[in-house]
Amino acid sequence: MKLWLGFLIISAFCIVAFSGIPGARGVPQNLTEHSWIYNSGYSDDMRIYQTESGFNGQKLVTGTRGTGTISRSIDAQVYGGFPDGYDETEMSEWGVYQNKPATYSAPIKPSDLKNALCSKNYEVGSQFSESYSDIRDLIKDTSISQTNENSVYNVHSEIEGTARVGARVQKSASSVPIYTMTGTYQGYTNMRMQLESGNASIMTLPCP
Repeated sequence: MKLWLGFLIISAFCIVAFSGIPGARGVPQNLTEHSWIYNSGYSDDMRIYQTESGFNGQKLVTGTRGTGTISRSIDAQVYGGFPDGYDETEMSEWGVYQNKPATYSAPIKPSDLKNALCSKNYEVGSQFSESYSDIRDLIKDTSISQTNENSVYNVHSEIEGTARVGARVQKSASSVPIYTMTGTYQGYTNMRMQLESGNASIMTLPCP
């Protein structure tokens, strides 16, 4: 009887101890993305969506690389790491890809005109950056709204030259990045991108 009572006490301590250790579930994060790009030239971009670390949750990777003409739109919504264990990834991609290498030509002469922006929100765990170089022509419309609750990045740029964009959403150092994006575009590029992350980000972005 004493041995059995001792086993119950030890078991109870083990349950309490293990219940205080975080499991495989990550930190609550979410993301909404609406993006469209037209590029006649060279493109090299990649997006990674994931809801949990390691072999948990859902993973999705998409990218484009090469010379030609592309017109592509992406709509994505990602939930991950919530206490109820519910993860969700929804993503749709529509595109037209044409092999037209002759449509891309380097700038007539090197240009030292550059433009860059980097924005971070440590409360939400979001980051966005854009840079432009070898600029022939650049029309840029970037608006950023950041609070302790969410981040909204609206980007509309039209450029003849080289454009580089990147974004990351990672709530904390211990959580998995729910969204990672990098892109380099040369030639003529027209891009529109809307990213929102935070406590109430899903489906709150206005239509373009």
